[in-house]
Amino acid sequence: MLLEFRVRNFRSIRDDQALSLVAAVADKELVTTNLAPTGLKSLPHAVRSAVVFGPNASGKTTLLFALNYMRAVVAESATVVQPGQTFNLQPFRLDSRTATQPTEFELSFLVDGVRHQYNFAMTAERVVSEQLLVWRTAKPTQWFNRQLNESGEGYDYEFSSYLTGPRKLWQDSTRPNALFLSTASQLNSELLGPIARWLAQSVIYLPAGAMVDHNFSTSLLQTAGGRAAVRDFLTTADISIADVSAVSRKGIRGEFLLQAGGIAQARQEEGEFLFPMFEHRTEHGAAKFELHEESEGTQRLFSLAAPVLDVLKHGRILVVDELDRSLHTLLVRRLVGMFHDPAVNPRGAQLIFTTHDASLLDHTLFRRDQVWFSEKDESQATRVFPLTDFSPRKREAWERGYLMGRYGAVPIFRSLPESATSVPTPLVPSTSGPTVTA
Repeated sequence: MLLEFRVRNFRSIRDDQALSLVAAVADKELVTTNLAPTGLKSLPHAVRSAVVFGPNASGKTTLLFALNYMRAVVAESATVVQPGQTFNLQPFRLDSRTATQPTEFELSFLVDGVRHQYNFAMTAERVVSEQLLVWRTAKPTQWFNRQLNESGEGYDYEFSSYLTGPRKLWQDSTRPNALFLSTASQLNSELLGPIARWLAQSVIYLPAGAMVDHNFSTSLLQTAGGRAAVRDFLTTADISIADVSAVSRKGIRGEFLLQAGGIAQARQEEGEFLFPMFEHRTEHGAAKFELHEESEGTQRLFSLAAPVLDVLKHGRILVVDELDRSLHTLLVRRLVGMFHDPAVNPRGAQLIFTTHDASLLDHTLFRRDQVWFSEKDESQATRVFPLTDFSPRKREAWERGYLMGRYGAVPIFRSLPESATSVPTPLVPSTSGPTVTA
């Protein structure tokens, strides 16, 4: 379960910004639906979802991408990244002071009911610092601390007696461009392995505009249980599909896959594949349709079926940039409602997403501590802040207040400059044939 994410000096984010999923104790709204128990006395509940609003280019995507970037560094620094290889890391470049400073990440989370806080700072060339705190009691214990020494040629380490195992081996095996946590996990640390795996596997990130590979959902159709789960997922969303199945046949399958760095790559394969089929029924008859014959919204919803069902089943965190793309407002509300339903979401899975749909600013759907905003200040640095900063009344019309600019994080329109309005009149082609000059 995710409690808080912090990031500093990453792309449009200059100063320390935090997204907290810890529920406000004083807020008694929607407690039985929108909150999940943590088992901690100091932090009794976490919210099951968080939504971020803001104008275009305000940094909403950067915030979510930063969370996935941290996950990727944990997952890949000790395995995929090679010795001497640099990271594709972009600090805040509009300030000369931060352009050369490290980027910092921090995550607070629960693993098996135990609170953890993990942070590291890095440049494109190397890790600068790294620390892990664990709450086995009321007070945290620092399991390890790694700091780049003053000479810049090595690291100083501090270890707790709680962290057992060949610590010297893990330390000597950790490259400058790798995390100690990831390296120790690769070398079979019994204590650090579960933490590294949680960080690497619990966050499922879906970028804006990326078509999720529908083959994940198609593969679920091979079993009766998977087929029923996908069918129920589609029909519950009020899609007019009576049944869904998969047929195997030879053919050429083409798809666009989102590669590392957000680059879309086309791929074609020839062979025998599973193809999803959707059955529609009316009082006058029934027919089956292939995926490409369905609407774009249905295609996206079907592609989302596998990751959503997987996240709900295993209690993971689904992070989606622009969840409302190609989906009706009521459909987005239904997806959010699945995470808020303890019967559907018994393991405390969480949803974090961005949107431009102001109609979702509804106190019957969200608590005040679930709503966040992003905007840029005068120095073009992203600022992230919660709705609770404005102390809205319980029944205040959030949507109206947001669109009126009460909470900020809305586009500011200015008059077009004269150069933009003084466009020369285009030449109109003559319909009477070419003009001949004597």
